[in-house]
Parts: sequence; C-alpha cells; structure tokens
Amino acid sequence: MIYLLIALGGAAGAVSRYAVDDTVSRWFGGAFPLGTLVINLTGSFVLGILFALVVERSALPPDIRAPVMIGFIGAYTTFSTWMLESARLMEGDQWLLAAVNLGGSVMLGLVAVFAGLAVGRAL
Repeated sequence: MIYLLIALGGAAGAVSRYAVDDTVSRWFGGAFPLGTLVINLTGSFVLGILFALVVERSALPPDIRAPVMIGFIGAYTTFSTWMLESARLMEGDQWLLAAVNLGGSVMLGLVAVFAGLAVGRAL
C-alpha cells in the first residue's frame, strides 16, 4: 500500500512540477531556466516545513512522510533537470547564466530549506 501512496504522491508532484514550470516559463520566458529554480526553491521550502512538522515535532502523522516527502516532493523537485539545463547553458557558451543557475540554486535552496525549517518549527 505504501508503494501505491508514494506513486500517487509522485504523480501529483510531477504534474505540479510541470504546471509550475509551464506557468513560470510563460510569464517570464528567456534563456534562464527560472521555472526549475522556482520549483527547486519551493520544493526545498516545503520539504523543510514538512521535516520540521513530521520528523522533528511529530505534528503531522508519520504516514504522510513517504507519500508526501518522497513521492510528491521527490517528483516535484528537479535535480536532473537542473543539471541538464546547466549543461545546456554551458554548451551554449552562456557560462554566466550557468554559474548563476548552479550557484543561485545551491545558495537559495539552502536559504529555502532553513526558512522552511524555521516556519515548520514555529508552527
């Protein structure tokens, strides 16, 4: 049963990822993969909140841990896409955009996780 719940969470995360990326791309466009950055930051933030609430505080049922944290967030965030988009920027000699994408995602992703942990711990 847990595998089915993880799969359902993963399906919802994948659809959410597509919807967010599509929306951000239509609104902002451009060469920079902003949709992936938004997805990774929001996923990091939500994962921080969930970790604080589920693992640290047991404020939410542990049964949601695998379907939501592994299934939904695992499918929603986009590490492999982030790497591919960064490589494509490098191949296109857009080194500055690649560096901003890689460095910005790492630094802002950490900020998002710490912010999510703070929010989750404050709830």
